[in-house]
Amino acid sequence: MASADLRDELLCSICLSTYTDPVMLRCGHNFCRVCIDRVLDTQDGSGVYSCPECREQFRERPALMRNIALRNVAERFLATQQEQEKITGICCTYCVDSPVPAVRSCLHCEASLCEKHLRAHSKSPEHVLSDPSTSLEKRKCSVHKKVLEYYCTKDAASICVSCSLAGEHLGHQVEILVEASEKKKKKLRNVHQKLIKKRQETEERVRSLEERRRKTQEKAAGEAVRVTALCTDIRRRVDDLEKKVLSEISRQEKKESLSLSALIHQLEIKKDKLSMKMRHIEELCNMTNPLTVLQEPDTGDLCDPEEEGGDEDTGGHDKQLHDGDDLDVAVISHTLHTLCEVISGIRRGIYVEGPADILLDVNTAANNLLISDDLKTATSTQEEQNRPDTAERFQYHQVMSTRGFTSGRHYWDVEGSRSGWWSVGMCYPSMDRRWQSLIEYTNKSWSLWRYDSQYSVRHNSKVIRLPDKISSDRVRICLDYGAGQLSFYELCDPIRHLHTFTAVFTEPLHAVLFVYDGSIKILGGKQ
Repeated sequence: MASADLRDELLCSICLSTYTDPVMLRCGHNFCRVCIDRVLDTQDGSGVYSCPECREQFRERPALMRNIALRNVAERFLATQQEQEKITGICCTYCVDSPVPAVRSCLHCEASLCEKHLRAHSKSPEHVLSDPSTSLEKRKCSVHKKVLEYYCTKDAASICVSCSLAGEHLGHQVEILVEASEKKKKKLRNVHQKLIKKRQETEERVRSLEERRRKTQEKAAGEAVRVTALCTDIRRRVDDLEKKVLSEISRQEKKESLSLSALIHQLEIKKDKLSMKMRHIEELCNMTNPLTVLQEPDTGDLCDPEEEGGDEDTGGHDKQLHDGDDLDVAVISHTLHTLCEVISGIRRGIYVEGPADILLDVNTAANNLLISDDLKTATSTQEEQNRPDTAERFQYHQVMSTRGFTSGRHYWDVEGSRSGWWSVGMCYPSMDRRWQSLIEYTNKSWSLWRYDSQYSVRHNSKVIRLPDKISSDRVRICLDYGAGQLSFYELCDPIRHLHTFTAVFTEPLHAVLFVYDGSIKILGGKQ
């Protein structure tokens, strides 16, 4: 909409000026509050109120509803006009006493008009109004000095009526200037719509990138918290390990010192006795009386047989003390090896955020397994459960989790019964469920087995026995799907790595339990 058209839409029909605090009647017409109040005041006492525009009548004085949207448009228009007036400096031609900003210009009169003179201006067709301009001559034909009313489509030029009837534009296709302007506006609106669409696409892209940036920031913040917690835990473990090693060194040093002190005390006593005997022998050797010398026992008899035995004992103890190192470095090294376990734990993904929430799927549970109400425990039972025989149900002492993993790092902990025959691991959902299919035989499962207090890991009928003694009945299963690693740990203090399977995983991995005797309970997660 042109500025002049917009101005006309914003004029109050009572004062013929731009709306000031516009209000609206129920009929939909708008007026300045002061103007419509004045009109309604004059209608008081008649018993009938009417709209100055449409003459719609109201039995009671109509309520005036503020038109906030129209007020905002009017205020913005006035502010724009004031800025334009400051920039153009165009004043009314007829206000000679004091300069008044012009709101319109008449091409016929070649004069600019303020609000007051515009209302009194001629409305005849030859008086063409336009936005205020100081170059009104540009709106007239330079040859015929007539208002430009037509548009030559061939030459893309604005012309007057004389140009179309005679002169260089004779015979050319011409359009009324306003119609030609509207056609161009239509094209411009199409371009504008395309630009709006492109801007919307750009804004959507910006929103998408901002959302991505926000998620990146949140993820970075979460990772920072996780790493801080990890490092705090590592420092705590290292501090505890340092205290443990230093305590072991101190214990060994104290024990060794006590043993050496006792030996030194015995040897000091022995040394004193030997010194006394040496002095006695020296005295005998210096005597001149042969009878006295001969009356003394032989030299060999001077040594106490018990003391000789004691010498052997002391010497044996001395030898035993010094056969090895003063400190048992092997024990210290074994304790320090815990640090390697901490580092290995980081590499193998033990330090992930919280245990995965694992729930057992009763629809897959064999009928000789009892599943707890919280779906966390599987127990072997002789009582047939009489569940429906379906293709997804295991036929022999096995059950699978409802949840499967296709990416990321996860872990979950279990506690098995101290006696019994059970196994824990992960499998593909496409694993065979028939009677003969156990998780130790198939190439679609990886498991840790406990049988007769012995532990082993099994995959595709291959059995690897674990040589180290496992004292804890708690096991951690760690999955790094992307790296293709499934690891088993003994949950002792410190946690101990048992075995890691390496594979290229091609299906979702579900937790799977085998319980022939005893029970297995899934620890942690949501209850």
